[in-house]
Amino acid sequence: MKTITSFCVSILLLCMAQATNAATTITFWTTETQSERMKTIQLILDTFEALNDDIKVKLVPVDENDVPTQMAAATSAGNVPEVVEMGSELAVAFGSEGLMDHQAHASLIRQIGRDEFFKGALQLTTSPEGNAYALPYHGWVQGIWYRADWFEEAGLAPPNTWYNILKAARHFNQPRKNQYGILIGTKADSYAEQVFTQFAISNGAREFDANGNLVFNSQAMREAVEYYNELQQFTPPGPQTWRARDYYLQGKLAMFFYSTYIMDDLSLAEVAAGSLTGENFELLQGGTFDSNLVNNTKMVPSFKNTQDSSYGVIVTLGITKNNDSAKTNAAKRLVSYLYEEDAYVTFLHMAPGGMNPVLRSIARSSKFMNDPKGIFKHYGKEKMYEIIEGLDNLQKFEIVEGKMIPASGEIFAKQIIPQMLYKTHFEGAAVQDAMNCAEGEMRKVMNQ
Repeated sequence: MKTITSFCVSILLLCMAQATNAATTITFWTTETQSERMKTIQLILDTFEALNDDIKVKLVPVDENDVPTQMAAATSAGNVPEVVEMGSELAVAFGSEGLMDHQAHASLIRQIGRDEFFKGALQLTTSPEGNAYALPYHGWVQGIWYRADWFEEAGLAPPNTWYNILKAARHFNQPRKNQYGILIGTKADSYAEQVFTQFAISNGAREFDANGNLVFNSQAMREAVEYYNELQQFTPPGPQTWRARDYYLQGKLAMFFYSTYIMDDLSLAEVAAGSLTGENFELLQGGTFDSNLVNNTKMVPSFKNTQDSSYGVIVTLGITKNNDSAKTNAAKRLVSYLYEEDAYVTFLHMAPGGMNPVLRSIARSSKFMNDPKGIFKHYGKEKMYEIIEGLDNLQKFEIVEGKMIPASGEIFAKQIIPQMLYKTHFEGAAVQDAMNCAEGEMRKVMNQ
């Protein structure tokens, strides 16, 4: 009896070992390093493993700024993660270096359906040859949030063209009543860069062409700078940044530039409280929460002069090249699962408004609309879709026709463009002189 029992135990242990050995283990890097988000992602992965008992997923948090150095170290050690969540710029950089599995990405895009993706999000992650560096997963959109009730009363068209924007800014600007037409960035910071980028691209202006040649000092760019300077006179006084959203929440502003991260401020009193004080600006006395503001607000995610343009950030899911086909197949199954509605919506709801879907069907999904904070119900399904649809026209200076321009990132970090805008508005510099100076600084960056 003892011998039989020992034999059975041995067989059981052998079977358990074989089951363990049969499972393919892959590593998933995420830049969502906050503890609560890590718990949510781990729950999603636990569910995936329960449905796929032949795959084990190791979740590893990596700070976004550390991804390049960590990837270099992993590549040298032969320990590259199979799946990486990362910004589109990194996806393009790694894809250009030959680290990403274009075929795996193409297969998944076909499986999901190319037309399901908002095209701008997909274009930001596609090489000039049409290869997918990664799959877009979520992102935020910047645009013009405006008082639709004021516009309707004044008989003005939505601010979706340069002409309409300027006309409305001029019409609503009444500084004697402490009311202003529009908020754009007038301080030398990243907010001004983000706002100006959308204007520049909407006029066909670029920093670089697809071959990496500096083309900043162009007629199209000059027109954008001159137009931006004209708009600045209708912005609240002083060098302004995103903080001046307070003017809008206190009923003193017709239009302002902001990302979809503003959605909870407009809809939830407890979130809006920080913008309803008189502490941030001498000209604002504070106010009470306007529960109708969210209903009276609309957002233009894309506008044009010579072409449509929207600005935002895309986070991707990338599968790295691997000689082990079992690991590649496991990675594809994981990524495919992350696009399934329940898993996808759970992921997106970690940051309602900050994480928007890149799939059209999910943007219209009732499950997506039912976020845990109850934000989206204040906007409604159609308005939400109109906002997220800005991903169709998403463009950035750093990526031109599927090519990453590293110098553009350095130019952004050194705030060369917002410093140029500050000089033309607050220091009285002539536009062409300021552009010449900015071009000189850009060439210094390129020659480093």
